[in-house]
Amino acid sequence: MQTVLIVVHLIIVLALIGVVLLQRSEGGLGLGGGGGGGVGGFMTGRGQANALTRATAILAALFFATSMLLAVMSHRSAAPKSILDTGASTPAGQPAKQPTGADNLLDTLRQQQDRAPATAPAQPAVPEAPQSR
Repeated sequence: MQTVLIVVHLIIVLALIGVVLLQRSEGGLGLGGGGGGGVGGFMTGRGQANALTRATAILAALFFATSMLLAVMSHRSAAPKSILDTGASTPAGQPAKQPTGADNLLDTLRQQQDRAPATAPAQPAVPEAPQSR
């Protein structure tokens, strides 16, 4: 569903870009490069402006709606999971610790490191080089 909505969103974006570029320039550089760029012979000036303005407004509303739908869908799929839902286990001999405001991540990591068994082999002692006199 999200992929279909993204494709529709991209089509709306491309149409919105095209409609905005077709509109008559009000004084800046337009499509013609000199400021008077418009589509000659397509419609009369006023009819063209009304149709393009209406199309721009409709496409902008559709763009806004699809953007909001994509944001909501993304937020729901990336919702954070609760630690309580996963059934976090504590060691059998230790009660579960209640978090306090004073705890921070560094303290928690240090406590976990202290509880972890030392499975890493000890580094062999490097023999000292004989000193020459």
